[in-house]
Amino acid sequence: MTETLFTNARLIDPVALTDSAGWLLVRDGRIADSGTRAAPMTKGDVVDCAGACLAPGIVDIGVQIGEPGERHKESFRSAGRAAAAGGVTTMVTRPDTATPIDTPETLEFVARRAQSETPVHVLPMAALTKGRDGREMSEIGFLMDAGAVAFTDGMQVVENTKVYGRALSYARSLGALVIGHVQEPGLSRGAVATKGKFASLRGLPDVSPMAERMGLDRDISMLEMTGAKYHADQITTARALPALERAKRNGLDITAGVSIHHLTLNEFDVADYRTFFKFTPPLRSEDDRIAVIEAVKSGLIDIICSMHTPQDEESKRLPFEEAASGAVGLETLLPAGLRLVHGDHLTLPELFRALSLNPARRLRLDCGRLQAGAPADLVLFDPDAPFLLDRGTLLSRSKNTPFDGARMQGKVVGTWVEGARVHGE
Repeated sequence: MTETLFTNARLIDPVALTDSAGWLLVRDGRIADSGTRAAPMTKGDVVDCAGACLAPGIVDIGVQIGEPGERHKESFRSAGRAAAAGGVTTMVTRPDTATPIDTPETLEFVARRAQSETPVHVLPMAALTKGRDGREMSEIGFLMDAGAVAFTDGMQVVENTKVYGRALSYARSLGALVIGHVQEPGLSRGAVATKGKFASLRGLPDVSPMAERMGLDRDISMLEMTGAKYHADQITTARALPALERAKRNGLDITAGVSIHHLTLNEFDVADYRTFFKFTPPLRSEDDRIAVIEAVKSGLIDIICSMHTPQDEESKRLPFEEAASGAVGLETLLPAGLRLVHGDHLTLPELFRALSLNPARRLRLDCGRLQAGAPADLVLFDPDAPFLLDRGTLLSRSKNTPFDGARMQGKVVGTWVEGARVHGE
């Protein structure tokens, strides 16, 4: 029997939504007990948290790895190190790799690589359609048997509603979770900015926020028809929120997420065509950003993710319209999220409800909480520690972060996976 006692900690409990001084005992890789009074005696290791915050490890849905096909952008080894440094104890990986993860053989290769190369948990998603081309659904049952935890075509929208309906119906019969990208493809195709004065002044191809609303409306209709379990990967506009609220009120099995970049940046950050700020969907107006933050606080939007998308220098050092979209985020997810706490938009328990508890619940995992019996997947961090982000110090192979040179607060002190320390001294 092995024990570790964490003392002098601020326990961030996303279930009870409490932030209290106390201790936590880990035994044989699981949380055994916790409390706010005098800590118990132990013959095992003692970690003095010195007043730092102890929270459930982050469950990050939507992490892209370069394997197979683009290992130069991000390998499982580099992503695993970056995740541990960022307090991410579970990476849920996307299938939109150079060779799409749409067969059990490819999925098994990914699972083997992840198990041998990463210190954190890796749960792979598989493609909803073969080749992610929207013409024929993948072998959902076989892929589930091989370990797929959800099905998505990533940023590709399945335009053929007959194919989409069949895939949703089949996923419903197997209890599989489908993750959709809610953008109307005709309006969104080729757009790199949100429609408005800023995009017009910069001469950038733009798209109306209504494209997101239209995409969500279509997917909600498909859910009403099929009864499938569904998660919208990113809701980024105020226009989409009423439709999401109605769908939840009507009892559909739907959740929604948002990337940390859309919560902490807006369209003006693009400035003079800075390609590290190019995302899919594009950054939104400040009004949209505030509305989406309020939706996270109320619980209407369930999950915050990094949407970690590594791109090499050659992909980003191009004119804005031609540059690749996306940014790395495994190491910056927590300090960027703490901007919302320091700005009095969210409390720490509310932040970890969206970072840890809700994604774990959506995937039916028993992590994401501090209750006895849960896996000891933990992150210890100082929420107030200031630092200047230097992208050159990031552990990800790709360095495409919009926070390069930014003043940030919040440093990870240590990360534990099933009670074993995977980051920190």
